[in-house]
Amino acid sequence: MGTLAEKVAIVTGAASGIGRAVALAYAREGAKVIVSDISVGGGEDTVKLIAEMGGTAVFVAADTSKAEETEFLVKQAVGQFGALHIACNNAGIGGPSAPTGDYPVEGWDKVISINLSGVFYGCRYQIPAMLQSGGGVIVNMASILGQVGFANSAAYVAAKHGVVGLTKSIALEYAAGGIRANAVGPAFINTPLLKDMDSDTLDWLVSKHPVGRLGEANEVAELVLWLSTDKASFVNGAYYAVDGGYLAS
Repeated sequence: MGTLAEKVAIVTGAASGIGRAVALAYAREGAKVIVSDISVGGGEDTVKLIAEMGGTAVFVAADTSKAEETEFLVKQAVGQFGALHIACNNAGIGGPSAPTGDYPVEGWDKVISINLSGVFYGCRYQIPAMLQSGGGVIVNMASILGQVGFANSAAYVAAKHGVVGLTKSIALEYAAGGIRANAVGPAFINTPLLKDMDSDTLDWLVSKHPVGRLGEANEVAELVLWLSTDKASFVNGAYYAVDGGYLAS
């Protein structure tokens, strides 16, 4: 029996990359997984992969930047499986690259709406459902850029710093109710988010990681999985980097 047997989990941004890897890890350990994304094809492919490994999953399309769609997502999880125990709020975008003084306002609004407000909306509706289920675990996907700056990425950096602060507040507010909340901070991971980068930029990014390579989605997923199990029962309000040494330099 897996470490998440009989648990119900939501994963946003689960059509590819880190989200897909987390969904697969949850299913491997016995959780019933609600796979969510705006990409219907990718989300349904994730569900198929889970089914092929003998797991249980359903796809629910939802735009995390819209509170009402996030509320619907949580209602679907509880309606289909009777409870909600785990949520990984992973959906996010990179956004434009520009100095702050030239940063497009519409780009700022979009990044904040998905990367920060979207995480808040998730927690806002997941928490009541978890309290009704007797407690739960929230893992919010931050970034190494939730700890340090990065030129030409003001919106992303601000949003990810906000995710870390939001997570700490939730941990303080709901520990007595049996809910743990933690943030994970990946460095640059080999996912579709990097697909449009040229080789020189990718080489430069690799050089920022002392281990000499980018991370892989499954390496992040294994940390998320651990935080979501009772093995991490005393871990609450923490930020965990998975960064190949990026923040150590």
